Amino acid sequence: MKKKILTTISLFIIIGILSFFYIYKGHRDIESETADYVVTVNELEREFASNDSLAYIKYQDKTIELSARVTSIDKAGNGIVMSEKIFVTFKNRLPQSITSGKTLKIKGRFLGYDELLQEFKIDQSSVVH
Repeated sequence: MKKKILTTISLFIIIGILSFFYIYKGHRDIESETADYVVTVNELEREFASNDSLAYIKYQDKTIELSARVTSIDKAGNGIVMSEKIFVTFKNRLPQSITSGKTLKIKGRFLGYDELLQEFKIDQSSVVH
């Protein structure tokens, strides 16, 4: 009887520990990841226009890299808008070297497409040199 109780308690402890590590996974470091896709703004637009469901499946939560012109800067929101179609927020502080009109290469996590604002969303971004 004691052996069954000890086995049951041990099993619950093991399941508890495994569940904890499954639920509380470590955070991704997008900056050190290799980009899953290197794309242009036109490619993103074309793929979402042709079949947005497949495009979401392809890009959702993936690390992408793209180059585009900075069209506006949101210092309060720690972000920028690129090519008037991509809203990018940075992982850390907004780099001081960013200016409107400058072409920039960034890498970040693709969040999706905001139909209301008609722009793509990327977060945890960093400038690629």
